[in-house]
Amino acid sequence: MIKIAPSILSADFSKLGSDVEAADKGGADYIHVDVMDGHFVPNITIGPLVVKSLRKITKKPLDTHLMITDPEKYIPRFAEAGSDYLTVHIETCPDILRTIKLIKSLNVKAGLTLNPATPFDTLLPALEHIDLLLIMTVQPGFGAQSFMENQLSKIERARDEKERGGFKYEIEVDGGINMETIKRVNSAGGEVMVAGNAVFGKGTIAENIRLLKEIA
Repeated sequence: MIKIAPSILSADFSKLGSDVEAADKGGADYIHVDVMDGHFVPNITIGPLVVKSLRKITKKPLDTHLMITDPEKYIPRFAEAGSDYLTVHIETCPDILRTIKLIKSLNVKAGLTLNPATPFDTLLPALEHIDLLLIMTVQPGFGAQSFMENQLSKIERARDEKERGGFKYEIEVDGGINMETIKRVNSAGGEVMVAGNAVFGKGTIAENIRLLKEIA
C-alpha cells in the first residue's frame, strides 16, 4: 500500500488549517511541507512558524522538504517546530553525513534528495544512513509542473539500491503525481507520493486521496 503526502504548496493558504485537517481526516499519511528560500530555488514559501502551526492541527507526520541553502543553520528550528522528517538536498550539503547526523541528533528522521540533473551516484555514501529518499520528478521550486518521465529510472535505481543493500529508507516521489502518473511511479518503486494539485485541486480532498490510492 502506497502512502500519500499532500503538498501544502498547492493548498489554499487562506484556509490552510482546514485544508490540512481535511487531508488528515481524508486519509493522508504524511503532510508534505515545501520550504523554499528564493536562493537555492527561485521561489519563497514558508518557515518554522507555519510548521509549528501545522503541528497543532495534525498528528500526521510532518514531512518537511528543505529546498534551501545552508540547511544546517535552520534544521534545529524546523525540528523544534515539530517536523517529523527533514529532507535536505545533497547539492546544499558539503558534508552530507554530518548533516544527516545533525538531523538525527534532534530525534527527527533524515531525508535526502537531489535535483533531476544531479547523478544518483552522489547519494550512494549516504543511503545506509537515511530514512527517506526523495526523488524529484520536476525541477524544484514551483508547483503544478509536468512529470519528468526520464526520472523513472532514478526511482527504479532507488528501489534496486534499497533491495541490494538491505536499506530501510522509504522511496518518496515529488512532482507531477496525479491520477495519470501515480501507477507508473508505483510500478517503478515509489512508496510515498507527494501530491499537490491532485489532492487540493478539483473535487474533494478526501475523495482525491482515495482515488490516488485506488489507482496506484
